[in-house]
Amino acid sequence: MQGLKRILAAFTLAVCLSSPGEAQQQCTNGFDLDRASGQCLDIDECRTIPEACRGDMVCVNQNGGYLCVPRTNPVYRSPYLNPYSNIYPPPPAPGPVPNYPTVTRPLICRFGYQLDENNQCADVNECTSENPCTQTCVNTYGSFLCRCEPGYELEADGVNCSDMDECSFSEFLCQHECVNGPGSYYCICPSGYNLLDDSRSCQDINECENRNFTCTPQQTCFNIPGEYKCLDPVRCEDPYIQINENRCMCPAENAGCRDQPFTVLYRVMDMVSGRSVPSDIFQMQATTRYPGAYYIFQIKSGNEGREFYMRQTGPISATLVMTRPVKGPRTIQLDLEMITVNTVINFRGSSVIRLRIYVSQYSF
Repeated sequence: MQGLKRILAAFTLAVCLSSPGEAQQQCTNGFDLDRASGQCLDIDECRTIPEACRGDMVCVNQNGGYLCVPRTNPVYRSPYLNPYSNIYPPPPAPGPVPNYPTVTRPLICRFGYQLDENNQCADVNECTSENPCTQTCVNTYGSFLCRCEPGYELEADGVNCSDMDECSFSEFLCQHECVNGPGSYYCICPSGYNLLDDSRSCQDINECENRNFTCTPQQTCFNIPGEYKCLDPVRCEDPYIQINENRCMCPAENAGCRDQPFTVLYRVMDMVSGRSVPSDIFQMQATTRYPGAYYIFQIKSGNEGREFYMRQTGPISATLVMTRPVKGPRTIQLDLEMITVNTVINFRGSSVIRLRIYVSQYSF
């Protein structure tokens, strides 16, 4: 009897738990219990939650929740397919989407660009708008470059141009003097020279040929580089007598001529300053050769600076050689002596060439 009571009590408890309406069924988050059907139905958060999605986002209801997606996203335009749709009835159709205001952000172009009429970022041509360069402006994408005209160089600021001193680059731009100018340079020549067509070289003006001199009728015009000299006529000193315009002779019968050169020949030459050395500059030669005679050549006077020496080039000839550079303007007078020695007749005599050298001021 006691066992039958226990069986009836257990059956009664089972019936009470399975009776609809009397059980306390629990639903997961996102679902709500339907009292009429006793089933858990999805909660449409897009309807129940005010402003569930903001801005340019659209609320899309899901079983047990919701999503906020962009309006342009095509993935969520179709309704969400619930894998449990064969168990639960489909959720109610969502209502109209609230028309929330769209927040637009203004388009900002980076430096060097600006919005055009098509609302696109276009390059700003700084060269036409304000031209920040002092000379030539070259527009680039988003910026600009400054360039300078020939003869100018760009300064460190990249905008200003300063004159380029071409004369400081090389001393060979001009033969004489380089003068710097705005964006260029030019060459000048000293007085007595003309500038050649190459615009750098100087050519001597021969005043004697052009008859642009001030010599007297008795004087002779002698041109040297850059100027000219007026030479007085040769005057022979006693005991010499003049035998032509540039030669003096000491007669043998004159006792005062015993220790003097037999003849003195006057010659004149010019030379540029700083001529390269060693350099042959003058040749001396005997006009007559006697049997049994030989000749000795030497510099008798005027070579105190040891700038010259005589090099004998043959039995009857010698060459005057310059061994040290001579700077002008300067006038040098050398007595070049040729000694004649004849052992047959026991004769010793000499002749002198009195050479005057005009060294010009310049090396051209």
